[in-house]
Amino acid sequence: MRMFMLTASLLTLAGCAGLPDPDPAQAWIDLDSDQNTVLHALETDDKAATDKRYFEVPPGRHELTVRYQFPVEATNIGPDAQRLWRDCTLSLAFKDFSAGERYQVRAGSTGFRPWAKLYSQDHKVISQAKPAGCQHS
Repeated sequence: MRMFMLTASLLTLAGCAGLPDPDPAQAWIDLDSDQNTVLHALETDDKAATDKRYFEVPPGRHELTVRYQFPVEATNIGPDAQRLWRDCTLSLAFKDFSAGERYQVRAGSTGFRPWAKLYSQDHKVISQAKPAGCQHS
């Protein structure tokens, strides 16, 4: 598991260095998770994401699918349990993405349950994710 966390951390650091400049004709969606988790862009409107670090979409309605990997601490499982990793897919829909705007998807968990929210440029929650399935990893 340490190797997983080391790899995820290195990929995150490497990924931040090479983000392209946002297209002003598109909406840009950043992905934000804490250092102990992994959040990746998977699909936009059922089409594979071109880059797992962010979404960039034309104005209008879109459905975004993300992959969120997080640990469930032993205290949430049982007295003799060990930490368990969850690998989940979540889906967010928003009907009014605007060109030139920056949005952010933030993810987290409560016990075994993942959550993700889409925030507007002025930090207001504009959509909440629906779980699309989880696995233990």
